[in-house]
Amino acid sequence: MSSHCIEITDANFEAEVANTSLPVVIDFWAVSCKPCRAVAPHFESLAQEYAGRVRFGKCDVDVNQEIAARYDVRGVPMFLALRDGKVVAQQLGAAPRVKLEDLAKKALAAPAAKDTRVPSVQSSPAA
Repeated sequence: MSSHCIEITDANFEAEVANTSLPVVIDFWAVSCKPCRAVAPHFESLAQEYAGRVRFGKCDVDVNQEIAARYDVRGVPMFLALRDGKVVAQQLGAAPRVKLEDLAKKALAAPAAKDTRVPSVQSSPAA
């Protein structure tokens, strides 16, 4: 795994994906999957290209079954683009680099979650 890709696990998912301010593209893969290995160089190249703007992570579905079940991963490779922990785009199956890059672009273009804090209301003095 390149230094620009993070390993996504059941244990670190919340910190690395759900609670980050950057959009995230996740590659759900398996060691035994030949198409997964075929697209890995493209994925890692995009991780380097988009460093600092989009986080790229890889999740081994054989080891991290909780996340795979959460996102209903039924086949690999499967790619999800998330913004604020919500899926904004997906790609099932091996895909050319341009399709993987589209996921990063969609994640960047997705609106960030709105501030859910209740604004303070200043009351005006009674007349």
